[in-house]
Amino acid sequence: MKTLVCAAVFAALFLFVPGAPVAAQDVTLKSRDGAVQLNGTLLGFDGEFYRVETIYGELTVDGSGVICEGPGCPSLTDYVAELDISGAATMGDLLIPALIEAFALRSGLDAKREDEGEPGSFAYVLTDRNTGSEKGRFRFRLTNTDEGFADLLADEADIAMALREIRPEEARHGREAGLGDLKARGRSRVLALDALVAITAPGNPVHRISITDLAQVFAGRIDNWSALGGPDAPISLHLRDARSGTGQAVADRVLRPAQLSLAGTATRHGSDRALAQAVSSDPFAIGIASHSAMGNAQMLVLTGACGFSLAATRRTIKTEDYPLTAPMFLYLPARRLPKLAREFLSYTRSAPAQLVIRRAGFIDQAPEEIPINAQGDRLANAIAGAGAEISLEQLRQMITRLWEMKRLSTSFRFEAGSIQLDAQSRSNVEQLARSLEAGRYDGRQLMFVGFSDGEGPAEGNRAISERRARTVRDAVVAAAETANLERIGIETAGFGEAMPMACDDSAWGRQVNRRVEVWLR
Repeated sequence: MKTLVCAAVFAALFLFVPGAPVAAQDVTLKSRDGAVQLNGTLLGFDGEFYRVETIYGELTVDGSGVICEGPGCPSLTDYVAELDISGAATMGDLLIPALIEAFALRSGLDAKREDEGEPGSFAYVLTDRNTGSEKGRFRFRLTNTDEGFADLLADEADIAMALREIRPEEARHGREAGLGDLKARGRSRVLALDALVAITAPGNPVHRISITDLAQVFAGRIDNWSALGGPDAPISLHLRDARSGTGQAVADRVLRPAQLSLAGTATRHGSDRALAQAVSSDPFAIGIASHSAMGNAQMLVLTGACGFSLAATRRTIKTEDYPLTAPMFLYLPARRLPKLAREFLSYTRSAPAQLVIRRAGFIDQAPEEIPINAQGDRLANAIAGAGAEISLEQLRQMITRLWEMKRLSTSFRFEAGSIQLDAQSRSNVEQLARSLEAGRYDGRQLMFVGFSDGEGPAEGNRAISERRARTVRDAVVAAAETANLERIGIETAGFGEAMPMACDDSAWGRQVNRRVEVWLR
C-alpha cells in the first residue's frame, strides 16, 4: 500500500473544484486495486463524487473508482440527493413546485410536499414509485431575492431564486466568500420570463403612460391624475416591499435611469397579489406589479414622445421588445450538485418544461419563429421613425434581406455602457448553443442581425450594430462546443437605427433599440 503523493497522478485522477463544507468526518479513499490511498476530511458526497479536504487542498474524487473507509463514509445504496433552494417567493410558490412535480412524473418518481413548520419553508420528497425508497429531498425557503442571495453567499442554499440580476456588491461578496464569479458563464440561468407592468383600477380613464412619466409619478413629481389626462385627483402609489426582487427592479429599471428616487408616500405590499388587489379597489391608485400577478387590474400601455406604443404581451415579453421584461433567475454555486438536482435543472430547459411554465402563468423560453408578416408595427415604425440619415433605399435593402426569413424569439442585449451581454442574454447564448448542438437548425441559415439606437451618425451606428452582431455570433459559436457548424449557415448583418422598437427620447427606449436578433431561413 502506498500513499499518493505525485502531483501528476493527482492531476490525472482528481478534479479541483470549489465546494462548501458540510458535516465533516475523516475518511480514507482507496483505489480498487489498493495501489492508491487518500486520507482526508469528507466535506460532501453528491451520490457520485466525494469532496475531501486533504493536505493537498480540497479534492473532488469520482466515487466509482474508489472504496471509502471510515466512520464518515456515506451509504451508496441509500443515498438521498438533497437540494436547498432559497429566495423569491414569486418563483417558489407555484412555478418551481410545478416543475418538480412534472419532473418527478417523467422520472418515475412520486413527489410529496411536506411543510417544515416555519412560514415559507417546505420540502418536496421524491421517492421511487416502485420501491418507495427516498431518492431526493428538495427544501425551500421562500422569502425574497435579497435573502436568496444572502443564503447562497452564506452557503445556506444551493440555488438562489432571484427576480433581478445579481448586484455588483453581491458579486463582490461572492468572490470574497470563495464562490468565484457569480456573473460567469454557467453560474446563472433564466428559468422563465415575467414583466413589470403599470396597473390601475378597472375603469380608470388613463390607459397609456410614458416610462418617463411613470418614473416621475413614482418619484412624487407627478402627483395628480390630471397631469396624465385623468381626473383632478391625487395619485396613490403602490409597490412591492423594498427587499423583494420586484420592488428592487422598479428602483433599478424605472427610477435609476431617470436619476430619480422613490417618493416616501408609496404603500408597500408583501405580495404581488396583495398589491394588485389594493390597486384594483382604489380608483385613484397606480402600482407596478408582475405581469403574471396583475389579477383584475388594468394594465397601462407604455408610450414615447415619438408615438411608439408597447404593451406587455406574451410575444413582446418573450422577444424582450417590451422594455420592462423581468427575467426570473436561478443562481448556482460553483460546486457540483447531486445528479438528481442536475437532472432536474436540465429538465427545466426541455420542451415539456416550457409547457409547464406557460400553464403556471409565466412566459416560457421555447424559441418561436415569427414570420415577417407577423411582426406587428415593427416595419411601420421603421418607416415612420426613420431619421433624415436613413434613406428609403436603406430600408428597402433591409426588408429585401429579411423578407424570406423568420425572426427567432430569442434576442440579445448589452449591459448599459458595456460590450458585455446582460444576464438574460448570457442565458440566451447557452440556450441557443444547446439548440445548435441538438441539430435543431441543421440545414438552415442563421443571421445575427444587429440594431442600434438613433444617437450619433447613422453610418457609425450601422458599424456598431454589426460589431454587436458579430459579438453575439462568436459567443454562441464558442458555447456550442459539440455542434456541427458545417451543417448550419451563419452570417451577420447590421442595420443600425433602421428598425427602432421604441422612442430614443429616454434611456429605456434606447436600451430596447440596442439589440441583436436572430433571423432564420
